[in-house]
Formats: sequence, C-alpha cells, structure tokens
Amino acid sequence: MIENVRCPGSATIINAIATGFGAAFGIGLNIKCQAKSIDSGIKCFNDVGASTDLMDLCVRKVFDKYEMNEDDFGLEIKTESTLPMASGLSSSSASSNAIVAISSKIISEEFNLTPLTDLEIINLAIDASIEAGVTITGSFDDATASYFGGVVVTDNKNREFIIKEKMDDYKILVYMPNFIAKSGDSDVNRMRVLAPLVETAFDFAKNKEYFKALNLNGLIYASTLGFDSAIAIDALQSGAIASGLSGTGSSFVAVCEDNTIDDVKDAWSNLEGRVIETNVDNEGCSFF
Repeated sequence: MIENVRCPGSATIINAIATGFGAAFGIGLNIKCQAKSIDSGIKCFNDVGASTDLMDLCVRKVFDKYEMNEDDFGLEIKTESTLPMASGLSSSSASSNAIVAISSKIISEEFNLTPLTDLEIINLAIDASIEAGVTITGSFDDATASYFGGVVVTDNKNREFIIKEKMDDYKILVYMPNFIAKSGDSDVNRMRVLAPLVETAFDFAKNKEYFKALNLNGLIYASTLGFDSAIAIDALQSGAIASGLSGTGSSFVAVCEDNTIDDVKDAWSNLEGRVIETNVDNEGCSFF
C-alpha cells in the first residue's frame, strides 16, 4: 500500500514561548510525505539531508499506539519539502503531522483498525517533537495551524483552542536569510522576561486583531533574539499589512495585498538571502 500526504508550514502571530499562549496561520509552503508498507522495519528518508530521528520517532509513536511490532510489519517514509528547515516556519510540526497521519492511515487500512482522530494525530506528533527536542512549548499553535490550515489561537500548555477559523486569502512573503535558527537552541529565560509585553500582543490575537498581534510580537521577539527589526519595519513602510519575525527566526514574514507585494519585494531585495512568495493555506493536512 502506498499513500501520499502534504502538510503546510505556518507563520507566527504570537510566539508561545514567553507565556504559553500562541497563535499562527497556515502558509502555502509544505512538506509532502509518501509512505509504503514493507515487510518489516522502519526506513525514513528526506530530501534535505537532515537527521531522520524525528521521522523515526513519529512512526514508532504510531506503532506503539497500535501495539504494532516492526518485525511483523514495516513502513518506508520519504519526505520532500518546499518549506525551509529551522527557520521558524513550523517545518518540524509539518513533518511530524504528515508522518503520523500517513502512518496511521496505512496501518488502520492494512489491519482494519480505527484511524486516529485529528487531535490524536496532532498530540502524537507533538509528543514526538518534544521528545526529539525540536520544540520548547510543544508548539500546539504551530502544529494545529499546519494540520488544519487557517488561523489558530491556542493555550499551548493545555493543548486547547481559543480560536480556530479560516483566514482571509493574502499573499505572503517570506524573507529567508542565509542562516538557520533552531527553536530548541533558543534562550528561553531571555524570552520569558518579556512576557508582559507578549501578553499585550496576545490580547490583540484573542480579539482577532491578528495583524496588530503579529507586528507587535515580531518586534518583541526580534529585539529579544538579536534579529534586525528594521526588516519588518521596511516591509510595513512599503505597504505590507503586517510583518514580523516568525517563530524564533531566522525568517521574517510579510502579509501583503496584491497591489503592494512588489513594493515589499523591492524593500527586501537588497537583503542577503532569498525572498519566497506564497499564500495563506486554509486547507491544512491533506491526502492526494
């Protein structure tokens, strides 16, 4: 049996590290995953040369959930990505969501078992990400924005939704500098010092003033983590609706109308790195 699934990344509205509450929205950069059943064992491959430890762990979580023995049944997993790794765009959440979802689908169909629910898939993916050390808060916001698409506002500590809805269709620009920033390596204590300011930004998100929240959150975390906040301000000055650091970096995102996107591209054109044009994703994780 062979199955294919895609899961999008997400961009940050509120980074949950400071307070435990977050918000994010799906973007049109994704990870595609193909899985096929094999006689035994777990074999994982990706196209970016990254470690397969998280991939392996995701599959094993599903095997454990179904009480499967890999000596009796196996899966071969391959991923392809248009989503920059270690950039604050939820590549780990997208990958783990895709792998848990596709592993569950194949096992449940091969053995006529009950498929995992959406939240069971998300929670197993988060558990694997925490165990692998690629997330600080568990990233319930990133994971659910990736899995469901649209915009989410979440209580990450309790893995609960505050808001979950579709987002208006905007063009999204992503500025990717020539370096990465792994979430698990970030200075948590430094970020938590600014919790009162992030709480103000989160109030905007709870009231569905997502772009005000994104702007303020991005400025707070950029200054805290040593990124150049002028990147976001230049985008805003050039007509972006919102702009800010995504996750713990290194990428910045800008939300744009069709008639301003070229101006924002021009504002970022002299930066070292690359600018990627994409869109809001409201579809989320989907088989194809």
